[in-house]
Amino acid sequence: MTYFGAMQNEIYNAGLKGILPPFPVDFATLERRAHEALGPSLTNYIAGGCGDEHTQNQNAAAFHHWGMVPRMMVDCSVRDLSIELFGHKYPTPLFMAPIGLNGEATQDRHGDLAAARASAMTGVPFCASTLANDPLEEVKKACGTTPAWFQLYTPRNRELAESLIRRAEAAGYSALVITLDTWVTGWRPRDLNASNFPQLRGKVLQNYFTDPVFRSLLARPPEEDPAAAIFTWAATFGQVLTWKDMAWFKSVTRLPIVLKGICHPEDAARAVDHGADAIYCSNHGGRQANGGIATIDLLEDVVRAAGDVPVLFDSGVRSGSDAVKALALGARAVGVGRPYTYGLALGGAEGAAFVLRAILAEADLLMAVNGYPTLADVRAAGARRTDR
Repeated sequence: MTYFGAMQNEIYNAGLKGILPPFPVDFATLERRAHEALGPSLTNYIAGGCGDEHTQNQNAAAFHHWGMVPRMMVDCSVRDLSIELFGHKYPTPLFMAPIGLNGEATQDRHGDLAAARASAMTGVPFCASTLANDPLEEVKKACGTTPAWFQLYTPRNRELAESLIRRAEAAGYSALVITLDTWVTGWRPRDLNASNFPQLRGKVLQNYFTDPVFRSLLARPPEEDPAAAIFTWAATFGQVLTWKDMAWFKSVTRLPIVLKGICHPEDAARAVDHGADAIYCSNHGGRQANGGIATIDLLEDVVRAAGDVPVLFDSGVRSGSDAVKALALGARAVGVGRPYTYGLALGGAEGAAFVLRAILAEADLLMAVNGYPTLADVRAAGARRTDR
């Protein structure tokens, strides 16, 4: 078993030689420094949410009204944080949630490759976004031996959608994560006030520009006429999906299908009935709709409705304790989003890997102190509401 909590010993021992951590270990400092590195435009897009950002803020704040009860006199000298999912055994229950502007987060504008390298360095699987500055094939290669998943924004052109899926399958991705809540973008005041929508400026569109089907829709290649290519992308982005579409998805891929954006237990049950291999409980971090309920408060009901089908979770995870609470409420795996992207902004692959290791260290030490040697013990302990 990996002793993730040993990271704190590394930090303290380095301190004896006058060496401080290269990156912050707390989210508040990480966020502040990353915003300085990203600059106003990228910060607004990556950090911003929908409307007045109440739902986005509640996603993070709601973890504070869930608590866990420690158990004593338990031998926790060895902890096991491993999980099994999609036919693979992972050393940790974390995954890197898809972030559509990762590519712009690093100084060299190859943040997708840096995120993939961080995945290879930590063993934390990367869910690569359709929106990327590097082709999905190159991103998968950079993940090394760590399995990766591909997140799909389903285009209106089915031939293009199938091409993207086939490419992901051929590249060796282990699952197809279909985003359900982004056929149109939500009302995002930060971006609107700056009149800034990166994709309309040609950012993170390489999976489209390198796709043979997409290129066949163009009179001239994107390299020769980028404006026309961007217009074509805008015209094809965003297919409204219904339950009837599941049969088509299952007909074009052998990959496990994960439905991202499920927050209602009835939707979870229907997803199972329609053959979903996993459910991804998420409200897109509060970026797509304001006025909703914090996703952590919806997780238990979704897990219950999903039965034996695994539930993935993200939205508002900022720390190892947040991750453990989500696991206690039934999530099989927990997605980290903004924190690792902020790590990319500060230090590329090394920065993102450091952030992931810090989150794992806190989770590991929480399990040790609370008397939970395994994730099964975490789930058996559960979490309790503290505001009732």
